[in-house]
Amino acid sequence: MGNNIFRISNFTKTVNYLKKNGVRHAYYAARERIEEERKADYFYREPSVDTLEAQRAETADYSELFSIVVPAYETDERFLREMIDSVRRQSYPGWELIIVDAGSSDTVEKTVREITDTAGEKRIRYSRLTENKGISDNTNAGIEQAAGDYIALLDHDDLLAPDALYYMVKGIRYAKQEGVTPALVYTDEDKYENDNKCYNTPHKKKKLNLDLILSNNYICHFTAVEAKLMKSLQLRRKFDGAQDYDLVLRVIDRLYGSNMRGDLNKQVIHIPKVLYHWRCHADSTAANTASKSYAYEAGKAALADFCNRRGWHVLVGHGLHLGFYDITYLPDILTVREDIGIVGGRILDTHGRICGGAMDDDGSCLYKGLHKEYSGGSTHRASLKQDVAAVDPRCMQIRPELREIFTQITGISYEERMIRCKAGGVSVTVRIADVSRLICDDAGYRKLGMELGRAAASLGYRVLWDPQITVRRDKRA
Repeated sequence: MGNNIFRISNFTKTVNYLKKNGVRHAYYAARERIEEERKADYFYREPSVDTLEAQRAETADYSELFSIVVPAYETDERFLREMIDSVRRQSYPGWELIIVDAGSSDTVEKTVREITDTAGEKRIRYSRLTENKGISDNTNAGIEQAAGDYIALLDHDDLLAPDALYYMVKGIRYAKQEGVTPALVYTDEDKYENDNKCYNTPHKKKKLNLDLILSNNYICHFTAVEAKLMKSLQLRRKFDGAQDYDLVLRVIDRLYGSNMRGDLNKQVIHIPKVLYHWRCHADSTAANTASKSYAYEAGKAALADFCNRRGWHVLVGHGLHLGFYDITYLPDILTVREDIGIVGGRILDTHGRICGGAMDDDGSCLYKGLHKEYSGGSTHRASLKQDVAAVDPRCMQIRPELREIFTQITGISYEERMIRCKAGGVSVTVRIADVSRLICDDAGYRKLGMELGRAAASLGYRVLWDPQITVRRDKRA
């Protein structure tokens, strides 16, 4: 981890963060980053030759074809060769690589022609664009040529793990056995540090979480979309820089249709394995998040567009971290969002650390012990709105349709009290359930929270955790 680009990129991030958010936030962000790096023990190891051969043999009779579209523009020859090699090394052979070149030089064409002629590789197709129309339209030119069942997008300087398509096709086949044709498949990713040839910062993602994707495009790389859906949606030029985020949001919008209740985890599949390497070099967004600041404005616009299509009255703003967003619901989230049944916040102990709030499926407290000023590491997940299994009744608001259930589970009528908290840096008043009549310890509150969460889910509602809603733990608990 102790290398020049990593340290320089961290310094650059800290300076930009300081300018944007002030001294206090910058101090805690830097402190958290240092602590995270000290604990880092990630090591990526490629699968063995024998493993890849076994994967190749296992899938030899599979018919699914992946069209991998790569928009190229004056690509560094070494990066281009390594990208192409990462595709050619795939253990699953059912792919075509479509390279659309918008550059003015002949570097990309010569390199691709040399590789295809020398190797006799017929699965690689190159086309020269007559003009550079931007990342979205350039990519669309490749999408139009795609003959595959699924269309995947790969950046011209990034790398695929050799078993990426193997796990993709296995995930798709498993879903089909369950009677579902997946619309979108995505994997985990890490960063490949170009100068030191090492892998770091693994992004172990969640399955599709609607409110988390409305906070940040955590899906990102490596993503494949069912071909008919991809060709009907394509990428939109007005969101260049965040065209992939806009695509994911529109896929979700299309799949939900008019009813946002329930989840899409049979149609949107997460492959929990690092299969994409995002290259870090001096000019990349991976190394310097401020290098493409226009992309974050485009992401904000794409998110606002999604909310407008849903008919939500909201304000979309930037979060503390670049590429992360915050939606303010007008006048109230339970009024705007019919799919949300319960909203909950975080509970802090006397040391300012999280001791309650969001709960996982097993009833454990998410982000337990995390300092209130920390965001949860490089993914900043602990600072983002997200759907969870349950929230603590001590910091909870319930929509009117579920309040009778609240009474049945807790044994008290649903009444509210007002608290003050900050949302988007502004102090606001929030209503939460008044549970002062309950005599419970922490375990008792967790049990009630889980029962309420399961009841809401059984009726198709989401439980939303909003970390901006914060209370201190009652000393009695």
